[in-house]
Amino acid sequence: MGDVRWVETGDGVRIATYQEGNPDGPPLVLAHGWPDSHVLWDGAVPLLAERFRIIRYDNRGAGASSVPKPVRAYAMERFADDFAAVVAELSPDEPVHVLAHDWGSVAIWEYLSRPGACDRIASFTSVSGPSTDHYGGFIRSELARPYRPLRFARAVGLCARMTYWYPFSIPVLTPLAMRRGLARRMQNRDTPDGTRFRGETFDADAANSLKIYRAIAFRNPAKVRRDHYVTVPVQVVCGDHDPVVRAYGFREQAKWSPRLWHRNLKAGHWSPFSHPHALAQMVHELVDHLEGKPAARALLRAEIGRPRDDFAYTLVSITGAGSGIGRATALAFAAAGAEVVVSDIDEAAAKRTAETIATRGGTAHPYALDVADVEAVRRFADDVCAAHGVPDVVVNNAGVGQAGAFLDTPRDEWDRVLDINLGGVVNGCRAFAAKMAERGTGGHIVNVASMAAYMPLQSMNAYCTSKAAVYMFSDCLRAELSAAGIGVTTICPGVIDTDIVRTTRFHVAPDVAERARTQAQRAFRQRRYGPEKVASAILAAVKGDKAIRPVTPESYAVYGVSRVLPSALRRAARTDPF
Repeated sequence: MGDVRWVETGDGVRIATYQEGNPDGPPLVLAHGWPDSHVLWDGAVPLLAERFRIIRYDNRGAGASSVPKPVRAYAMERFADDFAAVVAELSPDEPVHVLAHDWGSVAIWEYLSRPGACDRIASFTSVSGPSTDHYGGFIRSELARPYRPLRFARAVGLCARMTYWYPFSIPVLTPLAMRRGLARRMQNRDTPDGTRFRGETFDADAANSLKIYRAIAFRNPAKVRRDHYVTVPVQVVCGDHDPVVRAYGFREQAKWSPRLWHRNLKAGHWSPFSHPHALAQMVHELVDHLEGKPAARALLRAEIGRPRDDFAYTLVSITGAGSGIGRATALAFAAAGAEVVVSDIDEAAAKRTAETIATRGGTAHPYALDVADVEAVRRFADDVCAAHGVPDVVVNNAGVGQAGAFLDTPRDEWDRVLDINLGGVVNGCRAFAAKMAERGTGGHIVNVASMAAYMPLQSMNAYCTSKAAVYMFSDCLRAELSAAGIGVTTICPGVIDTDIVRTTRFHVAPDVAERARTQAQRAFRQRRYGPEKVASAILAAVKGDKAIRPVTPESYAVYGVSRVLPSALRRAARTDPF
């Protein structure tokens, strides 16, 4: 960071500013809110500095800037004045991109209500800080319609969430609590250890800046501008776990901001601490698009007003996509608008699936992959993320069949079945889940198990064991990843007409094996329940975030019996089908 440079505002306040990054890059202003200083952005700056000339500053009352005494000096109009002064001094001839958080974002909205202000900002990424005009106007309009009970209740909820302003407005006592670490403890509850960036004067800043709340809490709530249109490209970022700013409060934002993108983060209020990579990526994607590059999938998905299919602008990775359920699922996701990564141990089969998708107007990328090879799956995930981005949906489908009693199944065959059916799922989840969580925008993982997961069969010991393990593994993983907004679904097909019987290894007498294979193939064909129906169930389960999804009537029936009368299934398992 360069040396501090002072900018004086119209009311005599001295604002401390800091510049760093690429001196020849487009200017990017980072604005903070309460109770922070410019240090809030320490996690994001290294991710932006190579491209942008970064301008940071301490708000009045924070960091090295002046601490004016009158409450009126902390009105949002004054913070907008500070931003205007900083931009006029440090980027007089070039519009700036802006990334702002909390009250810093509110101040930028305030600035954008002024004539000519939109010409000074090239783009605005607003994080957990709405316009008081737009947000307040939305709340007022919803409260005026009590005959819409759900929307009315939500508006009441938004009002209730802002009542913390009033205890924060109490003089003497609340500032004293802040000086003794109350703001620090509040942030500690909302952010993981090791991600917090605070200046040396943090506690004092928290106390001094409380006058923001006194300046705004008692203003007339009916005083909102009805002509506050913003022509600047704006992306609004909402944390799903933000205790105050909620995504539905921006329901009508598009009528004020015609060039609007709405992003959701699986984060709390202080996302600059917890998700700096995600915020930096959002800024890069928006600026890339404004500079003429094709819009990233995530940006297209976030654009308000763009028509789309169910899975438009999403990236889906599917293993075992060369045939059967995997192939049908790849075709279904592509038909619903997704870009698909298709992998299979048979590279030629994966390419055939990709070619079919391409002939139907979709986009697919084929890969050869042995899901049982831990290092191969890791490299595959790295390659996919580098070339195409982090998938939004991961379908771990690849698997093999096996028939034979435990005592008749060789050790290496038992290990092979578990390595593919269970190990392949675990490898896929391990390779992608961390990347999806780090991205911060959620996602979904689908693990394909089987009705055999909850139906014991002595003739399919290894297979049933592998699928039961997938079932429980997925339930555990769903609980673990829920905080990151990543859903996990276990798909449990019943008798599906695929090619799995032909490739199943039977560990019984040769003549019995052939007879059993022929009978099973005939039964599967006569069942006439194709993989396309499983694919439809997978898409529906992802949209509905279902934990368990049996497929076929018999799978539902057996699932119900397994929950209510499992002893009946145990007795049935004693029958030798061979």
